[in-house]
Amino acid sequence: MRQPKVPSKGSVTRRGFAVLRVAIWEEPWVFAFSVVASMLYGAMTVADGWALGWATDKVIRPALERGDTTFGAIAGLVSLFLGIAILRAIGVVGRRIGAGIMQFRLQATYRRRVTRQYLKLPLSWHHKHPTGELLSNANSDVESAWYPIAPLPMAVGVIAMLGFAIGAMFAADPWLALVGCLVFPLVFLANVIFQRTLQPLATRAQELRADVSEVAHESFDGALVVKTLGREAAETERFRTPTYALRDANIAVMKARGAFDPVIEGLPRIGVLAVLLVGVGRVRSGAADAGDVVQVAFLFMLIGFPIRALGWVLGELPRSVVGWDRVQRVLTAEGGMEYGDQRLTASSAARLDVSDVRFGYLPDRDVLVGVDFTVEPGRTVALVGPTGSGKSTLTTLLTRLVDPEEGSVAVDGLDLRSLARDELAGSVALVAQTAWLFDDTIRGNVTLGGEYSDEEVWDALRVAQGDGFVKSLPNGLDTKVGERGTTLSGGQRQRIALARALVRRPRLLILDDATSAVDPQVEARILAGLRTAVQGSEAATTVLVIAYRKATIALADEVLFLDEGRIAEQGSHLELQERSAAYRDLVDAYEKDAARREEEAALEAELDDLDSEGASA
Repeated sequence: MRQPKVPSKGSVTRRGFAVLRVAIWEEPWVFAFSVVASMLYGAMTVADGWALGWATDKVIRPALERGDTTFGAIAGLVSLFLGIAILRAIGVVGRRIGAGIMQFRLQATYRRRVTRQYLKLPLSWHHKHPTGELLSNANSDVESAWYPIAPLPMAVGVIAMLGFAIGAMFAADPWLALVGCLVFPLVFLANVIFQRTLQPLATRAQELRADVSEVAHESFDGALVVKTLGREAAETERFRTPTYALRDANIAVMKARGAFDPVIEGLPRIGVLAVLLVGVGRVRSGAADAGDVVQVAFLFMLIGFPIRALGWVLGELPRSVVGWDRVQRVLTAEGGMEYGDQRLTASSAARLDVSDVRFGYLPDRDVLVGVDFTVEPGRTVALVGPTGSGKSTLTTLLTRLVDPEEGSVAVDGLDLRSLARDELAGSVALVAQTAWLFDDTIRGNVTLGGEYSDEEVWDALRVAQGDGFVKSLPNGLDTKVGERGTTLSGGQRQRIALARALVRRPRLLILDDATSAVDPQVEARILAGLRTAVQGSEAATTVLVIAYRKATIALADEVLFLDEGRIAEQGSHLELQERSAAYRDLVDAYEKDAARREEEAALEAELDDLDSEGASA
């Protein structure tokens, strides 16, 4: 059975009920349970009205006329109301539990679907959508889509209660029932006005939630920039604008609801007054009993509750439709990567073939054009090029974060697009320049939940030159590194990230300037250890490293010089230095810049020593 469709156009009420149909289709049994419990509650509530009318005519009025009553009559009356109360309580508990389970299961289901879609969509799609918007889609938009679920089973159940109540009223006195029912057209009119008023207000509020989330995310990520440049006031003002706009939008929504709720609650009271006025006359004329008037008036008091329950559902429909639309924009987004069924079965070093690749982030602006090269198994190749030449973009193609617009990338002769899902991750590892660590232990950040022994973790840390500082930490591998690894230095974070890749023994290792934050001596030891580990391993690794320092480049078997999106030169480091002036100038410039930074660091250290000596004196 296919999921019901939600029309893209039409009234908010019609589209909102279509969203509710999807919810019922997703969780039919939980919904049925909660509705049955709600109907039990409704039936017992109506039974209260019948019992009150029966008690008035059969017990209370005779007792007042006689001046006394019997213990049996009182006991029977108490038992009747107690039994109804127990059944009604069972209905309330079942209704609330069922509605809560249904709502939270739907939210969890759609959060998982949104997250899976995020993972499926290519990096190019993510570049076009701010992180704050993506967080809002997975969080507040999913919640908003299923807000009406909490009152929905109750509303459906109390519709039965409404039917029971109307039937009981007509059975007691048709004329009194007709008088009270005159309020129903007014309730319908109030709901129509409310829907048309609230829908644009709810849409605006939901959009502003995403704006606030986006600004907040940027502020948290850019905290270092904001602090060091003294931009706290400007950033506060930037955050203030969407926040105040969201505040005003939410106030407008609540004003609309505040005007609607008293109307919905007050209309049944008007029906009660009308029933009492007409009922007094009918009792005096002998056309009705006092118990009938009491029963009908009580039932009309009860009708206010189901009407409010329906109003709660109707009141949430605009927000639900807005949340649904925003979630569906993610779930129906196109551009997801297609996968084949090919497997990488070899256990030795991988062969990498890049054939005539073209790629660009914007139309008519290519970042890579006609890139063509081969890396033989077990070799170490350095990729060198000026800023903006496309080096990091090439790494995203090699790890299939994006697909080339033309050409192909192949591992062991298999086009990456033909591989099965997750197949590439088992053979290829990327270590980026910015090392991302989770708020977990050293061990957790290296293994990421994989089944690796502590010995394997220490071996990977040893090659990455990270075993020394990890041993010095208070809890070793069990030391928590804080959010994004804030308790570690930049170089330490890079070494943990490198160990994370090495522990998986990748057949193709891609290093995107992955040792830029460590000093040259440590970098030399890392690369030397990596080269020794690669050459001495039974399952050898092919290494592609984006490099800037001469010491790094010199360790490579071959150098690819990338310039303006093309492979301008290819050969050994010495060959390229002799025949390419552009390559020579670039590498020398990098070397001079690195030397300047080392001199500045050494001078700063000397000044610190002098300050320390002066303070001691």
